[in-house]
Amino acid sequence: MEDVLSVDPRTGQATEVVTQKTSPAELEQRCKEALEAAPTLDRLGRTGRATLLEALAGALEAHRDDIVTVADRETGLGATRLNGELTRTCYQLRLFGEVVREGSYLEATIDHAGDTPMGPRPDLRRMLVPLGPVAVFGASNFPLAFSVPGGDTASALAAGCPVVVKAHSAHPATAQLCFEVMTEAAAKAGAPSGTLGIVHGQAAGGALVAHPAIRAVGFTGSQGGGRALLRIIEQRPDPIPFFGELSSLNPVVVTPQATRERPVQIGHELAGSATLGAGQFCTKPGLAFVPAGDDGDRLVEAVAAAVDELDAQVLLNAGIASSYREISAELAALPALRTAAQGRPARGAGFEAVPLLLATTAADLPAEATEECFGPLTVVARYDGTADLLAALDRMPSSLTTTVLRGEGETELPRAVTERLRGRAGRLIYDGYPTGVAVAWAQHHGGPWPSTNSQHTSVGATAIRRFLRPLTWQNAPPDLLPAELADDYRGIPRRIDGVLVLP
Repeated sequence: MEDVLSVDPRTGQATEVVTQKTSPAELEQRCKEALEAAPTLDRLGRTGRATLLEALAGALEAHRDDIVTVADRETGLGATRLNGELTRTCYQLRLFGEVVREGSYLEATIDHAGDTPMGPRPDLRRMLVPLGPVAVFGASNFPLAFSVPGGDTASALAAGCPVVVKAHSAHPATAQLCFEVMTEAAAKAGAPSGTLGIVHGQAAGGALVAHPAIRAVGFTGSQGGGRALLRIIEQRPDPIPFFGELSSLNPVVVTPQATRERPVQIGHELAGSATLGAGQFCTKPGLAFVPAGDDGDRLVEAVAAAVDELDAQVLLNAGIASSYREISAELAALPALRTAAQGRPARGAGFEAVPLLLATTAADLPAEATEECFGPLTVVARYDGTADLLAALDRMPSSLTTTVLRGEGETELPRAVTERLRGRAGRLIYDGYPTGVAVAWAQHHGGPWPSTNSQHTSVGATAIRRFLRPLTWQNAPPDLLPAELADDYRGIPRRIDGVLVLP
């Protein structure tokens, strides 16, 4: 058996053996337990699953200090960031509890038997039901929000689907600790054994995706990793849904009016957003369009001054650090790009990265600068007029976000940018920055390829929809119907004979 090591990214040194990589026999057992748990988890009903989600939140909060300590040692993200991430996850678990209790996510619909212009219609009753066991791949950059605990796990459990998590190798001790805390809480809340499972190791992750018990996959990671999992899914006898968040540039457009009104403020804010968490956010602004001219010069000087003052930042693991060094060096060497600023030199310890600001013109923007560079690097492209800007925007890939920083009361250019990019963004942001994804009913965290391969969100209440499928009961006897489709049920919103009926 091969050891799973916990590594401190600040030193690059292994600190402990967490466990062993999951064997084929162990993987088979995890999947068998998840499959057996699925009908019992569904039978818990909405109230039982809401209670489960609330219990998980309470248990994570009760072990907050231990979880944050281990996560900080494995990620270098700092206690402040990790405490905020854990608070977010506990809030999200409770929000999904509210979603499940409220019940509109079921899309319950009843069409009674009757005559129609097409002839007689049978009694039809439809609602969404769980897909079955879900594989969730932990994300390197969010050990408490997109890993063992987090949005994918919360939304799958809310839907009634058991979860088997593939722990990320960048934080295996954090993953194992959270799994143990959550498994104990789930059992106390009445959830069946197998509601949560965990596997370690790349081979186990691939085998998990291929296993016939798994009915959907949630993944946050690189485009290459996502494509590899998709190839496994395509080779299954029964391909299953894959919900991947993969790569995003997240362009920011600063209008001339905004540049005149607040160049220094925007410069400092843009630098902060681009280097937040060492630039390891999927929503990091990787490219900013700034107008040419004196006002734009002041804005870029403010960004550069902020970047120049930054120390080398710790990245999550050796692979990310190596990739950042390679890609940033390649970009800096391109003739069309110049180095406008860079942070202080690395100290030579651990997985460090030097923050970097590159500059070019919109007309000369190379294609390489429109691809994601994971880490504290961003590119500023100067545009000369609206036509120059819009021509450059036409070359942008799809992203999770598009941001427009406007002047006071400005609408004309923001509208033109919106119309140009709305087909290539999942979220349009005005007078703010993309590094921050609120957990809310109206949130959408997704976008056209390569940002995701899905039309669904992975954040917010409607993330639950990924792990549900529609099922219709035709002419079903009343005693075989789910409670939510019975005629006398009043607990959730339903559409009955075409009319929305509230509880």
